Amino acid sequence: MAPLVNVNLELSRRMLDLTEQQRALRLPRLLAEIVGASAADVVLLDNVEVFFDVSLKLDPLRLLQGLSRKITVVAAWSGSIDGEYMVYATPDHPEYKRYPIRDFLVVNPEAVA
Repeated sequence: MAPLVNVNLELSRRMLDLTEQQRALRLPRLLAEIVGASAADVVLLDNVEVFFDVSLKLDPLRLLQGLSRKITVVAAWSGSIDGEYMVYATPDHPEYKRYPIRDFLVVNPEAVA
């Protein structure tokens, strides 16, 4: 069975004593350590909203794609699907991201039902 990781909780614990700049630099490695500790072939990531924090200056999709080079990653997307795009937040929001759906599998539970 694949482990379920509450990303916000696990990363927050590890970044609590870090400065804003240290958090931005260390988050990818910390995430890899969290995922690697499971020793599973597949990992389920939930509560990934921390990836969108503008102070971290991350590209959430690139972060997940990098992680998926060594392990199968299933991430819960807290946004929406708009045609051929995955969208997080609204265009006027600082955390807004829009990604074309390509090179990865998107499962929309609303479409499956």
